[in-house]
Amino acid sequence: MYNLETFYGPNAGYVLELYERYKQNPAFVDEDTRNFFASWSPDGVAATRAEEAAPLQDQEISHIVAASALAHAIRERGHLGAHLDPLGSEALGDPALLLETYGLRDEDLAQLPPTVIGGHAAEGVSNALEAINALRAMYSGTISYEFDQVKSPDERGWLRDAVGWHLYHQTPSPNEARRLLKRLTQVEVFERYLHQTFPGQKRFSIEGTDVLVPMLDEIISGAIDSETREVMIGMAHRGRLNVMAHVLEKPYGAILSEFAHVKREEGVPLSDSFGYGWTGDVKYHLGAENLLGEGASSVDLKVVLAPNPSHLEFVNPVVEGMTRASQEIRSVAGFPLQDVDHTLPILIHGDAAFPGEGVVAETLNLWHLHGYWVGGTIHIIANNQLGFTTEPIDSRSTLFASDLGKAFGIPIIHVNADDPFACLTAVRLAHAYRDEFHKDILVDLVGYRRWGHNEGDEPAFTQPEMYEVVRQHPTVRELFARRLEQDGVVTQGEADEMVKEAMARLEEAKSEADRGVYQVEVEAVNDEEGALSTDEQVPSVSVERLTALNEELLSWPKHFALHPKLARTLQRRANTLGPEGGIDWGQAEALAFASILTDGTPIRLTGQDSQRGTFSHRHAVLHSQDTNQIYIPLQHLADVHASFSIYNSPLTETAALGFEYGYSVQAPESLVLWEAQYGDFANVGQVVIDQFIASGQAKWRQPSSLVMLLPHGYEGQGPDHSSARLERYLQLAAEDNWRVANCSTAAQYFHLLRLQAFYLNRYARPLVIMTPKSLLRHPLATSRLQDLAEGSFLPVIDDARAGEHTQDIRRIILCTGKMAIDLLAHESRTQSGDTAIVRVELLYPFPQEELKRVLQRYPGVREIVWAQEEPRNMGAWSYMAPHLTDLVGRDITISVVSRPERSSPAAGFWDLHAAEQERILAEAMRLPLRQPGGEHVH
Repeated sequence: MYNLETFYGPNAGYVLELYERYKQNPAFVDEDTRNFFASWSPDGVAATRAEEAAPLQDQEISHIVAASALAHAIRERGHLGAHLDPLGSEALGDPALLLETYGLRDEDLAQLPPTVIGGHAAEGVSNALEAINALRAMYSGTISYEFDQVKSPDERGWLRDAVGWHLYHQTPSPNEARRLLKRLTQVEVFERYLHQTFPGQKRFSIEGTDVLVPMLDEIISGAIDSETREVMIGMAHRGRLNVMAHVLEKPYGAILSEFAHVKREEGVPLSDSFGYGWTGDVKYHLGAENLLGEGASSVDLKVVLAPNPSHLEFVNPVVEGMTRASQEIRSVAGFPLQDVDHTLPILIHGDAAFPGEGVVAETLNLWHLHGYWVGGTIHIIANNQLGFTTEPIDSRSTLFASDLGKAFGIPIIHVNADDPFACLTAVRLAHAYRDEFHKDILVDLVGYRRWGHNEGDEPAFTQPEMYEVVRQHPTVRELFARRLEQDGVVTQGEADEMVKEAMARLEEAKSEADRGVYQVEVEAVNDEEGALSTDEQVPSVSVERLTALNEELLSWPKHFALHPKLARTLQRRANTLGPEGGIDWGQAEALAFASILTDGTPIRLTGQDSQRGTFSHRHAVLHSQDTNQIYIPLQHLADVHASFSIYNSPLTETAALGFEYGYSVQAPESLVLWEAQYGDFANVGQVVIDQFIASGQAKWRQPSSLVMLLPHGYEGQGPDHSSARLERYLQLAAEDNWRVANCSTAAQYFHLLRLQAFYLNRYARPLVIMTPKSLLRHPLATSRLQDLAEGSFLPVIDDARAGEHTQDIRRIILCTGKMAIDLLAHESRTQSGDTAIVRVELLYPFPQEELKRVLQRYPGVREIVWAQEEPRNMGAWSYMAPHLTDLVGRDITISVVSRPERSSPAAGFWDLHAAEQERILAEAMRLPLRQPGGEHVH
């Protein structure tokens, strides 16, 4: 039952407010409270801390209720009245923050005890007015907070205490204040020097949010104290050069030489100064890393800034993937061991991009998922209050740029970028929250942009009033210097001397850059294409070992209630190792994974429905039918010291694919695979494919061995379940940047996976595989045990049926993947004795030597036909045609059989698909066209 003596301060206000509702309508409160109020009078409420309660007058009661409601509003909505804009625009305001909304005056509050406000604001003050003013200073100053979206009472309480007790607000010593001024001076002078020395060159200045650099310094200092070993930073181009110079400690001279394009030896043409497979990138997209704490700390901390293209927020999932890989120990069986305190991710966002780019929401959604959790990320919005030339009213439908974070229960701290002390408080609290709860937190750093979007723009064209204010607004360094001068911490002369010292350092660095001290040596990535051709061979796997592995994969605990139908399906795999064969795609993959794990290579596989497999072919994770427990055979292999992790991803491609790319970069010793539900869906992650996977090596020397499994094949399932857009990957193929394959047998897939694992630390390249759908269980695509144990991956597969009659062959049909099986399965295959079917299994790098050797076996060939399922303007034809012409010359006719050119990749009607497929097969084989009904048409 209620204890009446505990009703004082905010409790009194709350109870009285409930009582007023009860009097208006008893249904407004719950049954227990109705029963209580039925025999209760407000005269019994204790109104003061420890004093004997006196009966309250109606006016006093209303003032207590109103004061309590005002205090609650300030805690909940104080950010709407905060002084966050350095340019001086008025706060948004909210009637809930005004005294008059509650019928209160200052005099009324002055008559009330501070306890009616409650919390830490009531400490050390004499009345409710002073408590309200203290509360406004906490929540509506140059720093403010949004915590109500945090659902955990423990977390909300911790956050309220952190704010109320000023736990993370530190009054700096004079020396600390001078160091902060010196840092802000370095930041500003660096930008000023670039502006004067390289006028008009793009640098995407940090000016207006200069304090971001000291904020990163503060987080890194806290990370060292927490014995964090690595900090991963992701950010777009705004302020990137300054962060590289001061946080990553990239030498000034190196940056200045990039501005001056000092990157080649004297007399060497620019076009010859870049090695094969290396194009580089603009200076404000490059990554960097730096090791801090050497000799000065018990913990060495590596700080990594991930490279990022102009696609702004797409680095977010990449950094999260890099972080997860850095946190894991993979030299154990089962799932990797994860230490989330080992690595701290920091993501710096733009105010227009944070709500505008969907990849932000996708990445935020990953934070609590088993396969993607990294123990919390510190997010900072570098808020310019402007996106290029677009104002917030035209770029978002929310009040604040940070509002998206509230959907994920992320606490938000807003802070004015012109108040360095408040900014450092914000990141101290953010880091402490992440350390305590291992969850995301967001700092909205509200500043401005001193110049245009880039330094060649004139911002006054589109925001004349704003930039009139900006032109007259002092820099944060100037404001802070004045503040310290007024406090007697520094003199004007000392502040000016700091500027001169910073400028002198830059002048010296420029002299070094001009002398070529920081000339970049660029080595060729590879001398020629076809890196798969090597004297090093992938070790074979014996029949005995494969047999033993197969037995282990078909074992599960005795009392594990596997679905009967699935049990029968899996047990059939025990009968496929005999001479008749029958090893299908899923079994070959499982055996490949098992052999790779026993070789000591960790594996990570993710994707939508990858645990079972979209087409029910994998079943890597078994589910008990009575307890819903899971069992993963690949995690229980004998004598394995490498982890196997497999996760179903969220329904996203961009963030999930970016995460796996980042993971593969940071875990180069691991085989990392991402599987699309259907290959068509990979186009949702096209930015990650274009800007990172295909070109990361050439732009940033950032190797990756990520494997993309893209289900591909025309089975009459319509435009969006047929084509993985093979043509796009071949169009992106150059400079030996990746491998693109389309296997036709289970053994080929087995060997290709082992080849990729073998090359991880020898020649890292991404691998794109057009995986099958109908071929997953097709008899002609299955393999025998000997094919796995004794064979190897063949870039080109000759026609075994040609035998010794190769001199009779006049036509060669070249094809890849499923098309080969369809041709081999055609019932009239034997009618074309002058035709050979040759499969191109590795499309890129183009297997020139292997294909040449095969074609030399057919001296009588007069025609080569490329046959494909895809429309003529899609698939591999546009890629293959010039390669084939170069290979065989003009004496042999080269043609194509395909669907006609189309804007949509496939038909949406089964009968039309079947007719088109029959036409392609008949035309390729030069046979009469057979209608689906069975009749032949000439």
